[in-house]
Amino acid sequence: MQHILSKYVLREFLIPLTYCIIGFLGIYVIFELFDSFNRIMESKPPLSDVLNFFAGYISPYLEWLIPAALLLGTLYTMWTFCRHSEITAMRASGIGFSVIVRPILMVSAVLAIAVAIINEFYAPAASEWARAYREARFKPVSRKVYDYIAFYNLEAQRIWRVDRIDTAQPNVLKGVHLSFDRPDGSRELDISCDRAEYLDGVWWLDHPVYHYFDTLNNPIKNPKPQLATLTLRSFPDFDETPRDFLLMNKSWEFYSIRDMIHYMRRHPNLKKEERNSRMYDIHSRFAKPFACLVITLFAIPAGVATSRQSVFKGVMGAVGMFFGFYALSIGCMVLAKSGIMTAWVAAWLANAVFFAIGLYLFQRQR
Repeated sequence: MQHILSKYVLREFLIPLTYCIIGFLGIYVIFELFDSFNRIMESKPPLSDVLNFFAGYISPYLEWLIPAALLLGTLYTMWTFCRHSEITAMRASGIGFSVIVRPILMVSAVLAIAVAIINEFYAPAASEWARAYREARFKPVSRKVYDYIAFYNLEAQRIWRVDRIDTAQPNVLKGVHLSFDRPDGSRELDISCDRAEYLDGVWWLDHPVYHYFDTLNNPIKNPKPQLATLTLRSFPDFDETPRDFLLMNKSWEFYSIRDMIHYMRRHPNLKKEERNSRMYDIHSRFAKPFACLVITLFAIPAGVATSRQSVFKGVMGAVGMFFGFYALSIGCMVLAKSGIMTAWVAAWLANAVFFAIGLYLFQRQR
């Protein structure tokens, strides 16, 4: 009995939810087409590239579009059930309210996981490519070559200056200049080479040239002349990776959570304000997918209220909570980036507050 009921509720919920998701995605595509249609027609790119562009363009916005679709889909489904007295009939048959709405909550949980996966593994690279493709006026995007990169390894007191790195071959650096400092800040050694390659977790320098200095930063004779004879030398103690250099040239908005955490570990000396802002972004990435569950939780009782009171009151109440949820999220973001609120509290506060409200309203229906 419950299995048949769950299949019925799931079917009735997925239909309006699918319409809402398609509708929201269509609106975004149409708005972008207004701006890009002429350039697309002029360049005549392959259809696959156009589809990839819109997928990448939309992917960062799914964390807002999916919760909005869940809100409307849940409201419509619950209103339909109540309008035809199906909730009453189910409850009269001894089926609990939580059992009735379990398929809806399960779908919201699946979509929350899907949003989290997309945000981490697809959206950063896809949206970066979509922006570059748009800036190239829908012509093939050439591989990126970064020039004059500087990276400071604070823990190892090591400074890298790289003339060029090609994203198609990031394990090869051209024009490398390394500086090693003593704990007191004085220069100990400079190494320069035309080419450095990262193989099997180890950096290899091609024809390195050494310049040693005393504590007063005056040049001195090489104390290890035998090393100068090596045309190729490995440095297994270097813990830098090509990823460190690529991230230095990538906009923060295109970082994945793994990239953000890696960046923070590599830059422990950030200013307090910048560190708090970036820590908020990390916690926010973790927190945002949970909006799917939180919004669905308070949309369910709001949908029931549309039949008991009025459609307008129920819908407006749900929409009001929806905007209240994101207003609180934005307010906390501003406070966190201003250094007034702790980063993790700001990122999770809206979820916690509206989860409690939704749980209270949900319990009242039981």
